[in-house]
Amino acid sequence: MSIIGLSLTITFQIATRKSRKTNPTVLLVSVCVCLLIFTLLFMLGVDNPHKQLDKPQIQEDNVLPPSDTHTERDRGPCTAVAVLLQYFLLGTFTWNTLYATNVFLMIRNSLATSPSQFTAYTVAIGWGLPAVVVALTLGISYRVDDPLGYRQEEFCWLAALDPKGNFDFKLPMFWGFLIPVAFMLMFNTVMLVYFVVTTCKTNPHLTSTRHTSMKKKFLSSFSLAVVLGLSWILGYLLLITQNQTMYTILNISFCVLTTTQGLQIFIQFTARTAIVKKKMSSALNSVSSAGIPLHTRKFSLWRDKRSDNVESYTQQDTDLSFPTCSSQTSN
Repeated sequence: MSIIGLSLTITFQIATRKSRKTNPTVLLVSVCVCLLIFTLLFMLGVDNPHKQLDKPQIQEDNVLPPSDTHTERDRGPCTAVAVLLQYFLLGTFTWNTLYATNVFLMIRNSLATSPSQFTAYTVAIGWGLPAVVVALTLGISYRVDDPLGYRQEEFCWLAALDPKGNFDFKLPMFWGFLIPVAFMLMFNTVMLVYFVVTTCKTNPHLTSTRHTSMKKKFLSSFSLAVVLGLSWILGYLLLITQNQTMYTILNISFCVLTTTQGLQIFIQFTARTAIVKKKMSSALNSVSSAGIPLHTRKFSLWRDKRSDNVESYTQQDTDLSFPTCSSQTSN
C-alpha cells in the first residue's frame, strides 16, 4: 500500500505542479522517491542470499582467541544493498529536515513560496549529505576481507552487534545512522512544535486564523508530522525500553506507522487535496444514474348520502416514469 501510495503521490505532485505554486513540490517528491526506493530495496533485497551462519559451537568455559576467528571475503550484492539502503534512508530523513526548514522559513517570513535559491541548496544538500555520510562509513569500516565490519551477515544492513550479540557503539549502525538521524529528528520535532504553536495562535485581525477550525489545525500538524518521519522516534524509544509490555507496544506501533508512512503521505498530500476532490466529484456526477420509476395511485371520491362522509378507495396502481395525480368526483 505504501509503494502504491508513494507512486501515486509522485505522479500527482509532478502532474499538478503548475497549479500548486505554493506547494514545495521538489521537497515532497524527493521525500517520496527516497522512501519508495528504500521500501523496494528493503522488501526485495534485505535478506542476504549468500549468508553463512553455520559456526562451530564453543563451550562456555572455552575462550576463542581472535587469531582463530575467520570471516569470509565479501561476495554477492549484499554490501551494495546495504549501501543503497543506508543512502536512501538517510536521504529520506535529510529531505524531511529540508521540508521542515522550508516550512519554518515560510512561516517566519510570511512567504507563500520558497525563498529564492532555496531549491538549488536543497538539491545539493538533500542528495549530497547522505552520500558523504555513506562514503565516510564505508571508508572507515568496510574491508573486502572483512565485510562484517560494515554490514551484518544475515541481513544486508549496517553492523550493530558484537560477536556476543550485544549492541556495539563502535559499529556503523550507531555513528553512521543512529547519530545523524537523531539530530535530524530532534530538529524536525522542534519545527513541528513551532508550527503547532504558530498555527494555534489566533490573530483577531486575520480572518484566516479566526475561522480555521481545530480539525484543520490538527490535520495540518499531523500531515507535517507524517512527512517529517517522526514515527521513527519510537525506534529510539525501543532502544532504551526495559519493560517487556511497553517494548511490545512500541514495537507494534513502530512497525505499523513506519511501514504505512507512504500510505499516510498519499492520504494527506494527494487524496485530501482540493484537486483530487474536485476530480472525484466531477467523475461521480458524470456517471448517469439509473432511472427509477415512480408509483402513483388513482383515487375516486364519492359522498355517502346516508352519513354525508367522504369515502375514498384505491382504484388502481400504475407504474409511471414521472409522478402524476388525478381525481374523479361523483355523488
